[in-house]
Amino acid sequence: MTLCSDEEMTQLLQAMQMGAADELGLAERLIEAYPEDARLHFLRGSMLAGSGRPIEAHAALSRAVALAPDFALARFQLGFFELTSGEAARALATWEPLDTLPHEHYLAHFVRGLRHLIQDHFGEAIRELGEGISVNEENLPLNRDMQLIIDECRRQGAGDAPSETPSGEEEASATSFLLDQFGRGTTH
Repeated sequence: MTLCSDEEMTQLLQAMQMGAADELGLAERLIEAYPEDARLHFLRGSMLAGSGRPIEAHAALSRAVALAPDFALARFQLGFFELTSGEAARALATWEPLDTLPHEHYLAHFVRGLRHLIQDHFGEAIRELGEGISVNEENLPLNRDMQLIIDECRRQGAGDAPSETPSGEEEASATSFLLDQFGRGTTH
């Protein structure tokens, strides 16, 4: 299997950071040249999700995981995308292999936090997501996504018991916020 060169990968990452008009086209050209490079499929999936193209994004992220089942970040993002698409059971299944990560790995914290979120256990979700953020120096945009979830959990009530809402107002769970906020997909 031939992988994309470091120089080509750097060029693609720079195009993504600058929001270059042809970043997706560059990723697709690189995938044509290196169809077995899971990193390229992952980055393409991230771009597609950010562009509001969820079906194509899911396919690209799924391809990245199929090519490299141990690519932890791609597996996490695929599960996160599935969760934000309203497929919690599918996300949980996608994340299962991540249970082999070291307990203190940031993705392990994020997975545990999102599992708590699915159950509306806000306090535990906040704790795990916060711990993940504190140890994640690898993927800072992902920290921003997790912080948005923490902030919404706090608005919903940080404890595991439902918070009081004024009469006539319906409280949305943090999970529904997550689905509304990230439903178009914001993988990084």
